[in-house]
Amino acid sequence: MTPDLMHAGAQRLARHEENLANRAQEGTGGSASYGRLIQHPDQLDVSHGRILYLEDVSVSFDGFKAINNLSLDIAPGELRCIIGPNGAGKTTMMDIITGKTRPDSGTVFFGSTIDLLRYNEPQIAQLGIGRKFQKPTVFEQLTVVENLELALKTDKRFQASMRFRLNAEHTDRLLEVMSAIHLQSHARQLAGVLSHGQKQWLEIGMLLMQEPKLLLLDEPVAGMTDHETERTAELFLSLKGKHSLMVVEHDMSFIRAISDIVTVLCDGAVLAQGSLDEVQADERVIEVYLGR
Repeated sequence: MTPDLMHAGAQRLARHEENLANRAQEGTGGSASYGRLIQHPDQLDVSHGRILYLEDVSVSFDGFKAINNLSLDIAPGELRCIIGPNGAGKTTMMDIITGKTRPDSGTVFFGSTIDLLRYNEPQIAQLGIGRKFQKPTVFEQLTVVENLELALKTDKRFQASMRFRLNAEHTDRLLEVMSAIHLQSHARQLAGVLSHGQKQWLEIGMLLMQEPKLLLLDEPVAGMTDHETERTAELFLSLKGKHSLMVVEHDMSFIRAISDIVTVLCDGAVLAQGSLDEVQADERVIEVYLGR
């Protein structure tokens, strides 16, 4: 390559880097759909004020449109509640976000730079999205602290796991999470003998050990006692701001205790959105979900 060609190539690279910087600067404060062209597409960027962004997402199963041009977005640190009738598309939406289901069309971004449709389920979990299903899944033959230790965000490859030893930072994190999920007095108790609500908290704690940026929680208080539901509301409110949360739930009293913004899904699309009082007063929501 001649010196002239090398010089010309260097100039083109410099102009390209300048354009990237200008685009990122111009995009700051705008919609999450702008400014996605950056040099590190796997790094979470929430400078546009959105941590999750779905646009015109659709998916069909055997001719049934489970998600129909769905668009919604969530801000960093927000606690968003999702409600709607059975079959509205709530679980399918979570499946799409976590890579379990691929949409037929549309875009799904984590921040403004991470195209979630490029990743599979384990990779999406590594990116910082944690999901809790309705039925708790814990290791019942292990203690509470052992369950949390297994969920620590560490190198899980065989050799690294064999050499792993808890350090002071890990111990502090374990104590912090056990306190948050109200299980510090049950640290050495087998998970199998915990109550249903305590198992739910333990699974949430295991997600927290992964240090997720976004938590998807499917009917987290189903089957809980009133006291456990109250404690869970306290837990979620304590997590708001530190994490972004998407909570799918049918318990309206629980929704009222934790919600700022409520999104109502119906037929795979957003039917209404606002405060709980606003959506409960919406005639369309009353007709298809709440009843009179």
